[in-house]
Amino acid sequence: MLKVSINKVFPGFRVDISFEFERGFLVLFGPSGSGKSTVLNCISGLQQPDTGCISLNGKLFYSSSEGVAIPARIRRIGYVFQDYALFPHMTVKNNVMYGIPDRCKKGKGYRVGALDVLKTLKIDHLQDRYSGQLSGGEKQRVALARALMVEPDLLLLDEPLSALDHINRKNLQMELKQLQRAWDIPFVMVTHSRREMEMLADEILFLEQGKKRTYVFPAVRSRGLNLAY
Repeated sequence: MLKVSINKVFPGFRVDISFEFERGFLVLFGPSGSGKSTVLNCISGLQQPDTGCISLNGKLFYSSSEGVAIPARIRRIGYVFQDYALFPHMTVKNNVMYGIPDRCKKGKGYRVGALDVLKTLKIDHLQDRYSGQLSGGEKQRVALARALMVEPDLLLLDEPLSALDHINRKNLQMELKQLQRAWDIPFVMVTHSRREMEMLADEILFLEQGKKRTYVFPAVRSRGLNLAY
């Protein structure tokens, strides 16, 4: 269970939001500047709220009242960024392995190797290529593979498909849904696309001006999706 209650103040803007999410695909939906990426960054530990509390499966990541702020690197959270953030001087395999302790998973409590993840995402044949030799869809799969290599308890995705063409975007939407079911961990994704939201979401959190808003989409009613108010 992911539990989030955060307050983060910026000049002229405040994110003040609380929600709980257990499993499946949670989509954060709303206009630009509504605080969606800030929520992801606070969950991951890349940003720190001013006040609040964040926990996952009973493990406390942040608590202003208790003085707890666990560093991002040990939260065991995967994060896929909008621009992929691949290193151009590294091969696909080295990008995927980046950040793994001692460049080796043996004896570190990990179960899945790089080749396993590359095969899962159908990019094992690309392991010796560099990012400049990859298509947009291939880069996205590499970014996903790197996020999954830490065997995360939670995967965060910040508009991961926005730069892709329609065909690649549609294919990866289906693959993301299958991936979530296979790994059986919560996925929390930011998107501006209503179609993408309807395709992927098990629950929807609609944000506007840093707060949750009640907004029921017709397709949400027809699919019986949950709105995380």
